[in-house]
Amino acid sequence: MYRFFPPYSDYRKLIYHLKGCQGLRSKGSLPFTSIVSAAKVCGAASESPSVKSLRLLVADQDFSFKAGQWVDFFIPGVSVVGGFSICSSPRLLEQERMIELAVKYTNHPPALWVHNTCTLDSEVAVRVGGEFFFDPQPADASRNLVLIAGGVGINPLLSILRHAADLLRERANKRSGYEIGTIKLFYSAKNTSELLFKKNILDLVNEFPEKIACSLHVTKQTTQISAELKPYITEGRITEKEIRDHISKETLFYICGPPPMTDFFSKQLENHHVSKEHICFEKWW
Repeated sequence: MYRFFPPYSDYRKLIYHLKGCQGLRSKGSLPFTSIVSAAKVCGAASESPSVKSLRLLVADQDFSFKAGQWVDFFIPGVSVVGGFSICSSPRLLEQERMIELAVKYTNHPPALWVHNTCTLDSEVAVRVGGEFFFDPQPADASRNLVLIAGGVGINPLLSILRHAADLLRERANKRSGYEIGTIKLFYSAKNTSELLFKKNILDLVNEFPEKIACSLHVTKQTTQISAELKPYITEGRITEKEIRDHISKETLFYICGPPPMTDFFSKQLENHHVSKEHICFEKWW
């Protein structure tokens, strides 16, 4: 779902306009958060041949998000509003006022701007939306997490994974805070070059070997898999049996990827009597 605004020559005018448009609706017809913040691009990198990551410095001190949420991305001079999932943890925003996004190359005008026009110090505006998130409170019951990602659907799940790691560090350092269970990430892409953030993921697996595990799947691999990745790689799609082996009453399932994949796993989990309240998914459209 796209929204159109007249072109803006200055991002401050854009923010002024947006603050007067709080009745607008987000993806899925959910209300927007009230915070619209200016943000400046302070870092960029190629995560794969088709995906570029951005690091944004967020101006408004009241701007916040929950792990798994996305931002509407307003670009001066671009009439279409982008919607990109945040892949960083809330802790990074709290400590450094930064958020990270990863944007796949498409003909969608905001994605084209990110890949072809965006430079360091480019100024945009952002606003958080979405009800796909993991935000446990210290007194909540301990839960295991199973994260199921396809392609660029890793973005919100990486945010959740990084948030889980922050909770583990807090628990280890302070002996307080939310006590999380185990976390298992299943992540599928065409080939290893399209497996985004694989070093970040494996760093967390190595930091918390008793808590975090991953299974990386490739469906169209044509080159040799590197030695450091090979122990974690399975050739072929994520299977229903792999997911079924992790079902328990203490487990929450988060799914993000192409709609057929999301539909398949959410339906399979329901068929195996997983409560709908324990199945969270984000669909692309």
